Amino acid sequence: MKLQRHVLNPILKPEPLHNWESRFVFNPAVVYDGELFHMLYRAQGEDMVSRLGYAVSVDGVHFKRLNEPVFEPANDDELYGVEDPRITKIDGYYYMLYTAYAPRGPRVALARTKNFFIWERLGRILTDEENKDAALFPEKVGGKYVLLHRIPPDIWLAYSDNLINWTNFVKIASPRKGSWDNLKIGAGAPPVKTEYGWLLLYHGVQKAERSIYRLGFMLLDLEDPTKVLKRTEEPILEPKENWEKFGGVPNVVFSDAMVEYKDKYYIYYGGADTVIAVATIEKDRVFEWIKS
Repeated sequence: MKLQRHVLNPILKPEPLHNWESRFVFNPAVVYDGELFHMLYRAQGEDMVSRLGYAVSVDGVHFKRLNEPVFEPANDDELYGVEDPRITKIDGYYYMLYTAYAPRGPRVALARTKNFFIWERLGRILTDEENKDAALFPEKVGGKYVLLHRIPPDIWLAYSDNLINWTNFVKIASPRKGSWDNLKIGAGAPPVKTEYGWLLLYHGVQKAERSIYRLGFMLLDLEDPTKVLKRTEEPILEPKENWEKFGGVPNVVFSDAMVEYKDKYYIYYGGADTVIAVATIEKDRVFEWIKS
């Protein structure tokens, strides 16, 4: 079970005319509102500070971007940048979990918007230790909001009544010895609800002379997402193209976005922390894997 790269990849590259995104664009969040695909992507320019740009598309492949970032560092907690957004729509708001990077390390922060241009910052929500790769479930489970996050090297869940205060941290998955994800793992896109369970895209890192980032799937129980029902034995995407192997960080495919569109899942990812690409897989193919 492998993802199919789009023939037009990479679909977004650095823009030399924009100082804030002249070097790298990568790790986008993407949502589809029924008419348009909205993309928030991480960008780095001459100062190497991460900011978030915005691009829009009608077909999920051809994106038009703005000239200026829509979300930038705003305080000392974000001194080194705002990174790797993941977006979930809840009750009319687009909630964005992102990594706020300060000198003391990365922390998970939350903001929300209705239009991708005017943002309400809700602050750092997981602050006790280094933490990132956070993704919010699109609905409550058992009456609670549920959050995926990573305390290295594992994937964890947390629960909340109000999206701000999170408790009951539970480790749900770990690296697998001798496998392609033997060093560390982290949640990719927010999980997608299916009749079989929560479909979670995740990244796995293999220990090597130069670490290799790949993508895989997990299936979590609908009623108790701490239970991993299934996990891909082989990666569904791994660095293969030159722009995935060579760049700001070599040997990386890293995703924060999986969109249901027609009969496919569209998975958006960063290649070598330098460009943005999209790959797809038929939903029926994923369901065959689940049921096999």
